[in-house]
Amino acid sequence: MYAASVGMGALRTSFQMLFGAVKSVQEENTMFQHILGDIKSTLDSLQPLIKDIDKYNSKEGLQNYAIQMEEGAKLVHKCSKVGVWRKHTYTKKLHQLDKSLRRVFDVLKLQGMRDARETLVSLRNIETVLSRIEESLKIKTNQPEMIKCSSAVPEPPSVTVGLDLPLKELKMKLLKDEKVSMLVLTAAGGCGKTTLAKMFCQDQEVKDTFKNNIFFVNVSKKPNLDLIVHQLYQQKGSELPAFENEVMAANWLQQFLKESRQNPLLFVLDDVWSGSESLLEKFDQFKFSNYKILVTSRFAFPRFGSPYHLSPLNDEDAMALFHYSASLEDKSSYTYEDLSRKIIKRCKGCPLAIALVGRSLRRQPLEIWQKRVVEWCKGSSILDSDKDLLACLQSSLDALDNEKAIIKECFLDLGSFPEDQRIAAAALIDMWAELYGLDEEILTIANLHELTSRSLANLVVTRHEREADGYYTEHFVTQHDMLRELAIHQASQDPIEHRKRLFMNICGDELPKWLTEQKYQAIKAQLLSISTDGAFSAKWPSIQVPEAEVLVLNFQTKNYALPEFVEKMDKLKVLILNNYGSLPAELDNFELLGSLPNLKRIRLERISIPSISKVLKQLKSLQKISFFMCDIGQGLVQILDALPNLVELNIDYCHDLVQLPANLCDLVHLKKLSITNCHKLFALPADIGKLVNLEVLRLRSCAELLELPRSIRNLIVLKFLDISDCFSVEELPEDIGAMCSMEKINVSQCSRLKELPASVMDIQQLNEVICDEETKTLWEPFLPFLTNIHIKVIKEDINLSWLNKLPP
Repeated sequence: MYAASVGMGALRTSFQMLFGAVKSVQEENTMFQHILGDIKSTLDSLQPLIKDIDKYNSKEGLQNYAIQMEEGAKLVHKCSKVGVWRKHTYTKKLHQLDKSLRRVFDVLKLQGMRDARETLVSLRNIETVLSRIEESLKIKTNQPEMIKCSSAVPEPPSVTVGLDLPLKELKMKLLKDEKVSMLVLTAAGGCGKTTLAKMFCQDQEVKDTFKNNIFFVNVSKKPNLDLIVHQLYQQKGSELPAFENEVMAANWLQQFLKESRQNPLLFVLDDVWSGSESLLEKFDQFKFSNYKILVTSRFAFPRFGSPYHLSPLNDEDAMALFHYSASLEDKSSYTYEDLSRKIIKRCKGCPLAIALVGRSLRRQPLEIWQKRVVEWCKGSSILDSDKDLLACLQSSLDALDNEKAIIKECFLDLGSFPEDQRIAAAALIDMWAELYGLDEEILTIANLHELTSRSLANLVVTRHEREADGYYTEHFVTQHDMLRELAIHQASQDPIEHRKRLFMNICGDELPKWLTEQKYQAIKAQLLSISTDGAFSAKWPSIQVPEAEVLVLNFQTKNYALPEFVEKMDKLKVLILNNYGSLPAELDNFELLGSLPNLKRIRLERISIPSISKVLKQLKSLQKISFFMCDIGQGLVQILDALPNLVELNIDYCHDLVQLPANLCDLVHLKKLSITNCHKLFALPADIGKLVNLEVLRLRSCAELLELPRSIRNLIVLKFLDISDCFSVEELPEDIGAMCSMEKINVSQCSRLKELPASVMDIQQLNEVICDEETKTLWEPFLPFLTNIHIKVIKEDINLSWLNKLPP
């Protein structure tokens, strides 16, 4: 979902790592010689493509392949150590590896390097997905704002109602009528346009016609032609163009279409808004056989031909969808059926409204149903306009009773993030801990499950959770754009100066009128969110938000500066910086944070850490800092020096992190240290034992980590140690038994771990060991001495399906 930007050298290094492993093990191990020979042949075929990568201007899209090959190398090395009794298991895994590598070959040859925004962290629709060799791990998707483009078409929902006939009619118009090159599929928001478009692309007849030349593009309100064309060329496998302006991008699009005209080609331009006629013209300027464009929009665009109007669901289909959403299978009484008919009548056949209302009434008492119908009967139609649809959606919030008031607040906060972007659950954990006192991470996740159950959001876990451990860096939230509009609409009902939440969306340098007029002296918002696009020049206005406790800044420029007014936000507790651009951003004005007395939490995503390390002032109040997909460089030393009272440090998917600095050990207040998916990290500080207050040490998926320092024995209050997927660790410290408070340890997939030190018998508080079948045998001799211990064996899950399910 992923891992900051990875250059070409990283992929070459990973390829050579795998190639060398295969060659070495093949020479020394006769048991797997045949299958390793097949893998080597595949790698020989891949090698020229790896060498050709430097022809591309972009350095994106390489991380998924690099990690895949590193995981493959780990598997191959592991095979050199297994016994004969496991030959069948590992032969099967190696066959999977060979199959997946051949798939990589096909992807590179036919589609080129996929955009890293497609394979790492949405974080525009954050799908992801890299299933690792040793566990189902999906790396986060990250894509530029307003654009999502992929030749791998997203799947429609598992349950669709009333769309079979429209699908048949779409196929007749686009596949059978040669006069139709562009068809606009139009309807009100929430009527199922995108679902129908996905069904169309996944239809077997359509796939047989267009094969691999189906491109699905989420356009949204502010299309960026540069990014669209850039991604098209990446997917096609052609040399990436460099654009100085939109005219050049248009010329390259023309070239793309000319080059593609020899094969059937389908574009789906999803969620196109009014004012995007010029974009449609650029795609529709060429007419050739089997070149088709399907547009979904709330707007008809009549100049591009007769649109296809997606009709609301008929009563029968609407009732079927409502029965499914409300789980009415066991409530077939006349009363419920009568209420259902009245509810469906008010929804006017809108699938989104029907599904939301049905979910909100699921398992509710009859009186709640009756109350809802009475309330609706007092108003007008809910689908006369988008405003009425919002009113319908509003009913889902109204259904949250007083006991669920916090859920409603959480839903409204989701409007802080850009449209169509995946929202990191870790960011919400920070926000809601300070806004609502949800200090336990599980409370935030529970609220997200509640929102999901009510169809107000969708919680997505991009990593197969073999063992939940309270760390949610790979949990994300997605949301239908109409629901986001509902949150923003709800937040905007109060006068600007009295709003609890203030959401600002700045396009270019066009500031809101109320802001340029300086109409308000001070705004009382607790939460301030500002989203800017790639054309923003960082000319910040003066604004006073003295009550703000949370500041969310969403941007996509390569250079970004904190607003000057941050210096006066004395009550600020949480700062979240989300860079949705293609590369880690250089950040200015970070020194302004030194004046904030209450700042407790900072989350940085895709930020160049050296750019802030030299100017950072002491942040004595800061308790937690998180780096996600950042370029660490040499900046971590200065950062840690400025955070003397840090309690929690999280570093995730930071690909260039090689070694933790020694001054980490000076953070004597640190209680939680999590370093995950930093594949190049090979060493911990020798004096890590100085972290005497550390309770959680998580080193998950640090494949190159060689050992745990002996001083770790001094972590006498440590409760949880996680070294899962640390493939290179061969032994635990001899005196690990001195860690007398340890209650839980995760050593799954530590395949080089051959024996345990005798001192593990001294860890009397240890009650849970998480391991795999191999490492389980290491613990069995100690079970008579560790009477309270519970062994959890995690089944090894080698899943390479990410290659066959490339993210949409």
